[in-house]
Amino acid sequence: MNLSNEQLAALVLQSNIDQTRLQAAVEFAKSANVPLSAALVEKEVLSDEQLGAIVAAYYKVPFIELSKSTIVEDVFHIVPQVIIHYATERDIENTLQVYKKVLQKTIDELLKEDIRRATTSVYDDLPIAKIVDVLIDAAYQDKASDIHIEPEEKNSLIRFRIDGVLHEVLRVPKVLHDRIITRIKVLSGLRTDEHMSAQDGKMRLSLEEENLDIRVSIIPIAEGEKVVLRLLSSRSREYTLTDLGMSENDLKKVKAAYSKSYGMILSTGPTGSGKTTSIYAILKILNTREKNITTIEDPIEYRIKGANQVQVNQKTNLTFANGLRSILRQDPNIIFVGEIRDSETAGIAVNAALTGHLVLSTLHTNDAATTIPRLTDMKVEPFLVASTVNIIIAQRLVRKICDMCKTTDDVTIDELKKHLPEEAIKKHFGDETKLTLYKGKGCKICHNTGYNGRIGAFEVLEVTKTIRQLITERSDSDVINQKAIEEGMTTMLDDGLDKVRKGMTTIEEVVRVTKVESL
Repeated sequence: MNLSNEQLAALVLQSNIDQTRLQAAVEFAKSANVPLSAALVEKEVLSDEQLGAIVAAYYKVPFIELSKSTIVEDVFHIVPQVIIHYATERDIENTLQVYKKVLQKTIDELLKEDIRRATTSVYDDLPIAKIVDVLIDAAYQDKASDIHIEPEEKNSLIRFRIDGVLHEVLRVPKVLHDRIITRIKVLSGLRTDEHMSAQDGKMRLSLEEENLDIRVSIIPIAEGEKVVLRLLSSRSREYTLTDLGMSENDLKKVKAAYSKSYGMILSTGPTGSGKTTSIYAILKILNTREKNITTIEDPIEYRIKGANQVQVNQKTNLTFANGLRSILRQDPNIIFVGEIRDSETAGIAVNAALTGHLVLSTLHTNDAATTIPRLTDMKVEPFLVASTVNIIIAQRLVRKICDMCKTTDDVTIDELKKHLPEEAIKKHFGDETKLTLYKGKGCKICHNTGYNGRIGAFEVLEVTKTIRQLITERSDSDVINQKAIEEGMTTMLDDGLDKVRKGMTTIEEVVRVTKVESL
C-alpha cells in the first residue's frame, strides 16, 4: 500500500492544500532524502491523522488511529481474519513500541537468566558482552534516557531513567560489576587500568532499530566505579512541535519567530526539560537546501542531514565562544548555539542576531520572563536584548497518563486547593465542586506507574513592542511576566492544567514540574 511521492503529492493537492506549501514540502523531502509523507508532517502541511485519512480514502478502506485504540491483552494474542484498515507508518511504529513489550519475554527476565548463568559458570567464561548488549537494548526498548550502574556493598544496582524518573531494574552480583565496567570502558575507548579518576567517553551500539550513540560518564565512589550511560536515540529527536504538546496559539507565535531571517529564539528550562528537542524540531522545519544551518553543540545529540554541526572540544580550545566566532565566517543563515553559558558567548550570539542571522539557543532559567535578567547579568545591554530576542520558550516535561490503563478519577475542589492557587482552580475548573479527571491505574506497559511517555508544558513569551519597552527600561521580570500574561501568554501552569482537563496528564504531575505553591 505504498504510494510514490508523486502519487501522494497529487492526492494531497486534491485536498485543497495550498500548492506553495505542498511544493515546499516536496523540495524538503528531496533535499533531506525523506519520504514525502514525513516531510508533509514535518513541515506542518498536514497532521499525521489528516494524512492517514487522505490515503485511507484513496484506498477505500477505513482509517484507524492505533495510538487511540486499546486492545485487551487476552484478545490481542488471538489474530483472527480481520477487516483491512489503514494506519500511518508513524502510528504503527509508536504502537508497536508499546505492544512489543507484551508480545516478547520481558527484558528483565532475559537479563536475570543471563546473570543466573553467569554466576553459575566459570568466572572467565561470563557472558559479559551479551549482558551489556541486552542491558542497553532493554533500556532502549523501555525508552529510557539513562542507565545507572551503581556499586553497592554486595551488589551492583542497575536503574533506568524512564520519563524522567529512575526505576530499579535489577541487582547484579558484585562479582560482575567490575567486568561490566571494563566492558563499557573498552567499548568507549577509556582507560581500563584507571579506577580512581573520572572518565568521559562515547560509544556506539548497533541495534535493530538504529545505530545508537551513547555518552559514557564514570566516576569513582566509595564502593567502586559508578557508570551513567546517556542514550542519545535519534527517535527522541524525531518529534514535531505538535507532537511535543505545543498548543495551536503558541505554535503561531513560534512560527512567526522562526519565519524571520534574523533575531534570537531562546528555549529555557532546567536540565532534562526538553529544551534541545524543541530547538531540533524548529531546525528540522528550517532545514532546506537554500539555508546554511551551522551549529555548535556539546554534545551533538542528533545528526541533522544537511546541517554543519560542530562539537565543542575543550582540549583544542574549541569552546562555544570560539566556535561561534568561526561559524560567523562560514556564511551561515541560521546558527544553533547548544547553550549560552557565559558573557562571551552571549555577546557574540546577540551580535550575530543583530547582523542578519537567525540564532537559536538554550539557557537554564526557571521561566520565560527571568531569561531577560539572565542575559543582562551576562553583560548584554537591555536595548540589545530588546532588539534581538524574538521569542522565549520556557518548558517542563510532564508524564502522560498511560493509554492502556487510563481511568476516570473523581476529585473535589477542596482536594485541588491543597495543591493549586484558588485563581488557577477557578480559571480552569470554574465553580464546580466535584470534577472528573483522569489517571492511570498501572499496568505492565507502564511499569505500574500509570504513566507512559512525556509531553511538554509550555510558556511562550513573544517579545512585542510593549515587552521591548519594558526590557529597555530594565523592568523587573515579574513586571514583564505580568504584561506578557495580559497580552495573552499562557503560563506553564495554565498549559499544564489545560492538559489535565484534556486527560493527558495529572494534577500531581503539573504540580511536580511547575513547583506550584498553593496560596
